[in-house]
Amino acid sequence: MEDLMRLQAYLRDYAAERDWDQFHSPKNLVMALSVEASELVECFQWLTEEESRNLSDEQLSAVGDEIADIQIYLVRLADKLGVNIPDAVAQKTKKNEAKYPAEKVRGSSKKYTEY
Repeated sequence: MEDLMRLQAYLRDYAAERDWDQFHSPKNLVMALSVEASELVECFQWLTEEESRNLSDEQLSAVGDEIADIQIYLVRLADKLGVNIPDAVAQKTKKNEAKYPAEKVRGSSKKYTEY
């Protein structure tokens, strides 16, 4: 949590020092987040399942860059909207535990509406 808060403060300062905060509306951040997620998908496009598990150093570096970009925009979005990421994750995992009880879904990829 402390690391996340430091990252959030760093990114807030980083944007402010460059006068970029004016561009960081929730809408723009979500759009940028979507673009970066698509760039991550592109890193895996056309790979086999096996290739996706055994990336080269160059591929892994590119994937790491895209994951970082996604995290940056996600943290900025949460900061702008006042969403506490650890709290949101805790709440969401509780919902998922109720939707997907382990004893009922183990080994299945079905959606909760199919159980």
